[in-house]
Amino acid sequence: MACGLPYTRCVKWRSGFGQNWMLLFFLFYLNHVISGHIRYSIPEEMKKGSLIGNVAQDLGLDLKRLRSGRARIVTGENIQYTELKTDKGALVVKERIDREQLCGDVTPCSFSFEIILENPMELHQITVEITDINDHSPTFKRHNIRFEISESANTGARFPLASADDPDVGVNGLREYFLTENENFVLKQNSNADGKKYAEMVVQKPLDRETNPNLSLKLIAVDGGTPQRSGTVNIDITVLDVNDNAPVFNQSVYKATVMENSPKDSYVTTVNASDADFGSNSIVTYYFSDLNSGLDDLFTIDEKTGVILVKGSVDYEKDKKYEIRIEAKDQGGLTDSSKVIIEVIDANDNTPTVSVMSFTSPVSEDSPPGTTIGIINVKDLDSGENGQVNCRIEQNAPFKIKSNLRNYYTLVTDTVLDREGVAEYNITVVATDAGIPPLSTKRTFNLKISDVNDNAPVFPQSVYSAFITENNSPGVSVLTLRAKDPDDNQNARISYILEDTNIGGSPVSAFVSVNAESGVVHAVRSFDYEQIKQLIFVVKAQDGGSPPLSSNVTVKLIIQDQNDNPPQVLYPVQTGGSVVAEMVPRAADVGYLVTKVVAVDVDSGQNAWLSYKLQKATDRALFEVGLQNGEIRTIRQVSDKDAVKQKLTVIVEDNGQPSRSATVIVNVAVADSFPEVLSEFTDFTHDKEYNDNLTFYLVLALAVVSFLFITCLVVIISVKIYRWRQSRVMYHSNLPVIPYYPPRYSDTMATGTLPHVYNYEVCRTTDSRRSDCKFGIAGSQNVLIMDPSSTGTMQRIQSEKSILDEPDSPLEVSKITYLCAYNSDY
Repeated sequence: MACGLPYTRCVKWRSGFGQNWMLLFFLFYLNHVISGHIRYSIPEEMKKGSLIGNVAQDLGLDLKRLRSGRARIVTGENIQYTELKTDKGALVVKERIDREQLCGDVTPCSFSFEIILENPMELHQITVEITDINDHSPTFKRHNIRFEISESANTGARFPLASADDPDVGVNGLREYFLTENENFVLKQNSNADGKKYAEMVVQKPLDRETNPNLSLKLIAVDGGTPQRSGTVNIDITVLDVNDNAPVFNQSVYKATVMENSPKDSYVTTVNASDADFGSNSIVTYYFSDLNSGLDDLFTIDEKTGVILVKGSVDYEKDKKYEIRIEAKDQGGLTDSSKVIIEVIDANDNTPTVSVMSFTSPVSEDSPPGTTIGIINVKDLDSGENGQVNCRIEQNAPFKIKSNLRNYYTLVTDTVLDREGVAEYNITVVATDAGIPPLSTKRTFNLKISDVNDNAPVFPQSVYSAFITENNSPGVSVLTLRAKDPDDNQNARISYILEDTNIGGSPVSAFVSVNAESGVVHAVRSFDYEQIKQLIFVVKAQDGGSPPLSSNVTVKLIIQDQNDNPPQVLYPVQTGGSVVAEMVPRAADVGYLVTKVVAVDVDSGQNAWLSYKLQKATDRALFEVGLQNGEIRTIRQVSDKDAVKQKLTVIVEDNGQPSRSATVIVNVAVADSFPEVLSEFTDFTHDKEYNDNLTFYLVLALAVVSFLFITCLVVIISVKIYRWRQSRVMYHSNLPVIPYYPPRYSDTMATGTLPHVYNYEVCRTTDSRRSDCKFGIAGSQNVLIMDPSSTGTMQRIQSEKSILDEPDSPLEVSKITYLCAYNSDY
């Protein structure tokens, strides 16, 4: 609604509007141009863009004038609530308008502004009145109103209540109060001098705290708007008590549980004693009755709340249950008592303990399955499942645990043991209880396995082959045999024994020997390839167990040939007293076969490959010898000038290293008839070389015979002198003569003196004392002579021991000779 008024302005200036004094001065300066005043009335809370009024129409202005005069709103407010649409001449809402924010309790509520136009200058005042709508409910400043009223309060006592506030005005403002129905209070409403209403609560019935210690009421304030709005506040009334009741526990016996090893200040339970009184009269304190029981070191009670907490260490193994007397006392000294029974719940806080009753180590590897190794005792101080223990072996081992008695376990073998596979076991026994989480204890037993002789020595090969060159030195090492025995100590001590066999009618020990400890095979004698090509014998490896175990191995000793034999000429036969000649006719052509030299070599291989060469010849231009076949052929035509008697010296050579050779003389007669040959060979004499050799051998034989004769003569004379002196000594002696007969000798009737000579020749290695060949210790050569000239006298001559030591051979040769001579008179 708009209304035209004479020049006047009704503006409610707010404190913020008076600050722009320069704008006011400008407005007063332009008073002579103001031509009108328009007033509009609109409700609050209109939407933005809502139409307030048509300014152009109400002021009688043309729209072109508004645009040409650059019409605009001038206001001294910080907030411009309206906006002028110059294209339509309409005044619309620009910002939200809240009457309560704009004017508060002032009525009516309005604001003013001016519209200015230029060319010519015009100023029009616009006033907009804001009418109230019921957009606010009555509100209380507090949500709760609390009263503490003694139960001895008199009837008619008044208690003022807080007033409600409603920003709306007029009929939309606060109208009256209401109080919820109750037996004890009524509501009385009053008004202040300024017209504001307030209420009082009046006691109409005495209060009883024991019956109803607390009252909860609601105060409702309503306005007169449409729709009607209201506000509510809660009234909490606490009835104050008089100390006329003693504390009373809600239970005569409290039962609680506590976990063993609970940490300090762990909650156990809460005791509660109620006092019908209130306030200070109902304040109850709690404490333990019996302070001498020592329970105050384990538990504590909060004297105000009655909460019982853990104070010390609770151990199930010491006490499984506690009984505590509790007293409750109010401020007036009235008391009540109760009992708290606390049961301790066992915690799995003790690991199993493993005690060894017996344990056997070592154990024999041939122990049957089920053999008892040890007995252990396992205990757990916990109870229930926490004290139930299970034992097992941690690793995969041939053992198991058996339980025959409670808490006793037997450790036994599960399978057959094998020391050669595993010689030592670390058996870890794990004892685990059934608690959550489970606790366990480990105990390790070191078990050694003792050996039994259950493995025979084993050779890595079933057959050994060795090579030795003939003409070897006796005692030379041929090869070394090695056998392995997985047993231990004495059971693994291997001795090597040569098995008794015969080779060519002789025992094998005559050819080879074996060192018992090292297994080294020695050649006892020098071998001859031409006599024996190989030796096959058996060596036994035997351990030191009881009973001993053994295994055999075959040894092939192959003799390798040496070039130790010269070729032997079989043809032509060489004779000492006759001459053999081959005849070649004078008409023989070139290549005529005269004869063939035939030779053999008992060696083998390339040592037996023979070649023939012509060493000397009467006429080298006439004959030649085949290199490989030994054939003697003519190399030219025989002529009459050639001598009848031709002497050829042929050398036969083998292919050994070094080579050996033999020579043969071939006599060739170049003639056509036999008489002619006889005439040439009649005066044929022996070679001078042959005669010289025969003379040398005759002189040498004469010298040897002479030396032996002289030596024997000297020995006989020495023996005679020695026997004469011995007889003289025995004759002048007073000692009785006791005849001595060597063992195995007896008197053979009266046949005279019979000499018995025993010769032993022993060949052995330096380690023969430990070999399979057992020989007696080499002694001296003893000659026992019974002298018939001395009655009952026996003479003994001991000569030195003869030992032949070769520098490069570990061979000892001892000769033992016993010569016993005794007279038939004895």
